[in-house]
Amino acid sequence: MLPSMAGSNGKIRLSPSALNVFLECQKCFWLEYGADIHRPRGPFPSLPGGMDILIKKYFDSYRAVGKLPPEIEGKVNGELFNDPELLSKWRSWRSGLSYYDKECDAVLVGALDDCIVHEGRYIPADYKTRGFDLKEGGENFYQNQLNCYSLLLEANQLPQPSYAYLIYFIPREFKPGGQVNFSVEVKKIETSVEEARDTFRAAVGVLKGPTPKSHGNCQFCAWGKSVVEA
Repeated sequence: MLPSMAGSNGKIRLSPSALNVFLECQKCFWLEYGADIHRPRGPFPSLPGGMDILIKKYFDSYRAVGKLPPEIEGKVNGELFNDPELLSKWRSWRSGLSYYDKECDAVLVGALDDCIVHEGRYIPADYKTRGFDLKEGGENFYQNQLNCYSLLLEANQLPQPSYAYLIYFIPREFKPGGQVNFSVEVKKIETSVEEARDTFRAAVGVLKGPTPKSHGNCQFCAWGKSVVEA
């Protein structure tokens, strides 16, 4: 096994973001997670990460008093998961939820933003900051991620209802003093544990096999080919 794709126990460990690469291009996935050859990357914007921290603190302030933030009141069913210590672990990639698949002898790991509990079921909730209004079908980009969260919850004996919430924060107005007003939109997304498991097993199978062929629509594969031929 190549060390770049092995965890501390020698098993393959993948995340929802790794599976996103697999769904985009199997060759790029194999190179990145099997051979430690990464796609070219530019500077990573820090604003979304900063917003994510602030939103978590805001939601936690309402969690502490057993209430939903007013921005999502009436838009979700249930209440915020009320164990802040456990949620803090779930939010970390090092201590987050994990699922060991005996069939492929590999581990899926993930970090939740939040969790809503309704009638004994645990609903993944993910924060998204956008610059513009939602477009029809735009939530499809997050389908694999939400599928994986549902699988991770279920695998840890936390029954889930086969749906998740995307909570979008969209800037609307800039005011004096550096204040920005956001609108908050919630999307209920159907999820599939079976689809997440199938994707995970397929990705592990690719890692254990030979280098896949280039994806015809992958801009990174096209760039790599142009460099080699230059």
